[in-house]
Amino acid sequence: MSSAKFDIVVYGATGFTGQLVAEYLAAHYKDDKALTWAMAGRSLDKLKSVRDAIGAAADTPLITADASDAASLKAMVAQTKSVITTVGPYQFYGEDLLAACVAAGVDYFDLCGEPVWMRQMIDKYEAAAKASGARIVFSCGYDSVPFELGTFFVQEEAKRVFGAPVARVKGRVRDMRGTLSGGTAASAKATFDAVAKDLSLVAILNDHFALTPDFTGPKQPKGNRAVFEEDLQSWAAPFMMALINTRNVHRSNMLMGFPYGKDFVYDEMVLTGPGEKGEANAKRVMAANAEKTGPNAPKPGEGPSKQERENGLFNLLYVAIAPDGRMVRAGVTGDRDPGYGSTSKMISECAICLLRDASDVKGGIWTPGAAMQHKLIKRLQDNAGLTFKVEK
Repeated sequence: MSSAKFDIVVYGATGFTGQLVAEYLAAHYKDDKALTWAMAGRSLDKLKSVRDAIGAAADTPLITADASDAASLKAMVAQTKSVITTVGPYQFYGEDLLAACVAAGVDYFDLCGEPVWMRQMIDKYEAAAKASGARIVFSCGYDSVPFELGTFFVQEEAKRVFGAPVARVKGRVRDMRGTLSGGTAASAKATFDAVAKDLSLVAILNDHFALTPDFTGPKQPKGNRAVFEEDLQSWAAPFMMALINTRNVHRSNMLMGFPYGKDFVYDEMVLTGPGEKGEANAKRVMAANAEKTGPNAPKPGEGPSKQERENGLFNLLYVAIAPDGRMVRAGVTGDRDPGYGSTSKMISECAICLLRDASDVKGGIWTPGAAMQHKLIKRLQDNAGLTFKVEK
């Protein structure tokens, strides 16, 4: 590891999201002489054209590696301390790279939102990652960094105000502008296809504790229909990313030693406002969710324009509810569209944070929140356009 040429290799740098990750590193860390990084993908010609298009330094190293060629992945991994991979769906293209990182003791970061595959990888590789020192970090983008850290942040405020964390937290989406990524749509479709082929996987997909092997907590809200929430005075609709985020939040709680308690209840929904209008909006959200993974969903490699990314945003509300009904609230916002503009910054900062600020974290299969906590919040606020604020 200490002889590694690079701190970070961005694998999939010619894909839509991978290109944004490389562009972020090239722009944000261009004067940071201590950070060494390389771009990797299947085609050297494409890598060269992306390097030029994003304004990266002409001497940015390029590595050819292909998901279908395990030897090329091993050769890539041998040169670096960590790999950021944007090549999904991970259930198709992820395991050989993950296995190579585990074997070599190299850190791995992805944008995975595929809970069935993640559970399979945890069962298969967690012990080996602990043994080799590889730190495997799933879900380093919009799923599930702001949701994990929003929960952590509001629980820190609950500790301050109530003297202890609480057993009930609500995560609510107040606003979200930006299109779903083609990769996200493909991952969701691949997961549903896999489950249709093997019905034993349904139990994992439906289990809120799918990512906490040997631990099952209390019954969780299903969040699968529109409801009026008295405490928030708003209608709420199902949030399609709750399927992965809630699982990661429970895994974080477990990895940190259950600071939120073993009776912790957490759900996510989209707030759509009060009254008849709020109810109508909630029903519209449900209809739109069905469309997002249907035949008209974006294709992998497709994504929004630069202007759409820069005009995008997200605004999340976190509510920690004490047993006596008192509440503390926190807001988490991002200044770019969630799926690309913000995600590319988040995964980059996850990799740098683990490399520089959290070198004491041991090997294993982690969530970003459990591994990096306050350190990652600080980095995202300083560099990536996210804000975490206590609200009245």
